[in-house]
Order: sequence, then C-alpha cells, then structure tokens
Amino acid sequence: MATDPVPYGTPDAPRIAVRGEAHLEVDPEIARISITVTSRGKDRRTALDDLTRRNATALDLLKSYGDTVEHLETGSFSVTPELKEHGRGERVHAHHGRVHITAELTDFTALGELTTRLADQELTTVDGPWWALRRDSPAYREARQQAVREAVQRAKEYAEALGTSLASLVELADIGAEDPEPRFVGKASRARSMAYEAHADAGAAPLDLEPQRQHVHAQVNARFTMAPPQL
Repeated sequence: MATDPVPYGTPDAPRIAVRGEAHLEVDPEIARISITVTSRGKDRRTALDDLTRRNATALDLLKSYGDTVEHLETGSFSVTPELKEHGRGERVHAHHGRVHITAELTDFTALGELTTRLADQELTTVDGPWWALRRDSPAYREARQQAVREAVQRAKEYAEALGTSLASLVELADIGAEDPEPRFVGKASRARSMAYEAHADAGAAPLDLEPQRQHVHAQVNARFTMAPPQL
C-alpha cells in the first residue's frame, strides 16, 4: 500500500527549506484625487441648484483633460437642512449640499494644474493625491520572480556549504507576494495627503507635485531536496 510522503527529509533525500524575499522601489502609475463640492442656501432649491451647477463645472473641467483622467466617478451626494439652534419647532436656518467626486489620473504633469484649477472653484475642496500602482502592474510580477530567484540561490548556497547540490523542488508557497493595493490609503500607497480649499485669487499657479515612489514586497517559502552530503 502506498504511503504519503513524509513532510521532512530523509538521509537519502535531505530537504532544505528557505525563504525568498524581494523589495522593489518603483515609480507610481496612477494618482487619485478626491473632490468635494459644497453649497449653502437659505432654501433647499437654492442649495440644490448651486450644488448642481458647481458639480457640473467640476465634471466639465475634469473631462476636459481627456485621457489624462483615466477613471472618474461620483460618490455620495447629500442635501441637509440646518436647524436653528434657538427657537421652538423644527425651523430650518439653511440647507447644505455636498457631492464627492473621485478622479484617477495617469499624467502627473497635468496633475498639479488640474488640482489647482479645481481648488479655485467655488466651495470646492480637493484632497490627495494618493499615488498607487495598477493591480496588474508588472512591478508585482517582477517582485514575485525576484523572490523565487532569491529562494533558489539561497538554497544552492546552503547545499554548496555542505558540499552537495540541489536535486529537486518539493514545494513553493506564496506567503503574500505583495501588499494588497488599497483604494486610498495603505502602507505602500499612502502619499503626502493635502487638501486645497477654493479661494478668491484667480489664476493660481499650478502646484508642483512630486510623485511618491512605491514599495513592492514579495515573499515565498521554498523546499528542495538535495543529494546526500558527505559529512
């Protein structure tokens, strides 16, 4: 009757267990910014009309950059009444409108100009940028391959120290080839987050934004058999 292989080596086929690691530092591929457009009016219709107009202005500005803005989406939207602090009953003092927009850019040269122009709009706040890699970035593949090469090299060095050589690969386990890419924040992708408030000055100079290098990590566990060494 056949038996399952033992999880350890034998004198005739000793095993080597090693870990391979890789750490890469690469340029980001995308930058994300968050835009918040707000409004305030004495009545609901005024607040809603102003919010609609400012939202359309922001979207038109973003779309005017064409393929530079790779991804654009509208998030939460709200119009909220503000009740008077004093007085009886539910008397509304004003209405506040708010809408969130997220944009993803690939051209970092235009990023500084776009963020400045957005922040120059009425009651508009810009947060970011958050630098990141795409989920299918070649950097992740390169890190994984580099970690495997390091594991093989390390195992060979152990075998050579014993005066022998590797015979076969028994197991290769991915133990977290790269950090998961977060949507906005994370160990590898968090950038110097800045908020830009709209102001009265017209024609503000474009911001000089320096892309933040991204750190990609990969780790593997590997087990090999080797020819019996002469001890």
